[in-house]
Amino acid sequence: MKFNSADLNPRRRSKLRLLLGKCYYRTKRRLYWRFGNVKFATYKESTPLPLICFSHSTPLLRKLKDVDMYLQYHKITNLKIAAKKVNHIILQPGETFSYWKLIGKPTRRKGYKKGLILFSGAFLPGMGGGLCQLSNLIYWMTLHTPLTVVERYRHSYDVFPDSNRTQPFGSGATCVYNYRDLMIRNDTSQPFQLMIWLTDTHLCGCWRMQNKIIETYQVYEKEHYIKRELFGKYSRHNAIYRKVFDLAGKEIAEEYITENHALMMYEPFLEIKN
Repeated sequence: MKFNSADLNPRRRSKLRLLLGKCYYRTKRRLYWRFGNVKFATYKESTPLPLICFSHSTPLLRKLKDVDMYLQYHKITNLKIAAKKVNHIILQPGETFSYWKLIGKPTRRKGYKKGLILFSGAFLPGMGGGLCQLSNLIYWMTLHTPLTVVERYRHSYDVFPDSNRTQPFGSGATCVYNYRDLMIRNDTSQPFQLMIWLTDTHLCGCWRMQNKIIETYQVYEKEHYIKRELFGKYSRHNAIYRKVFDLAGKEIAEEYITENHALMMYEPFLEIKN
């Protein structure tokens, strides 16, 4: 289906419409988990698999304009709780990793706090806020493995300028309990293991594997552009690809991954002052 820029223009929904929609999609997802023909990963193994396939880390704290720091400290608490739910999970051949099925609903009773969430282009405090940093990390690492991403949702907004950005725009995965999930299937012949931990400064993770793979990957963006929309806001667009290399470092394939379209929450161009 061809992308239509008009779809980026936020639609105002009544509170009742939002509530009913949330109930509908959450119920639909629970039925899928229970009756869908999918074998979900549930087994954990404390002993790490012998080889690291890919590892990455992201900083826990960032200075954000007009955002109270306590929300970021609460995010760290939320990440610590969620990380324990997915850490050490073994993804056997034929199994599917479901981010929300493993983590469950973030509630105060489980120890979650109000962190930063993004809703219709605005920052708000919300229970379990900040868990998108974990789904972003897992998605980015998975793109550097032979595992298959079967469900991922792009962010609707480009939140931060590119200062200190180390990954291409649109290389994360947004998450909303439980119907905007991140699901990853193991179509290989060997098990993979997800490891997640926090240091004092970073959220860290890696995919580990039983045997060495014969390919490596380089993820990058193409077709990047910024556009002024008719409704007065700027939008940002790109496509994510990856190059596949053999063990000798020779490129053997280029693979399309996804495309991204998002409204920008900041002015993309600086004015030239005389």
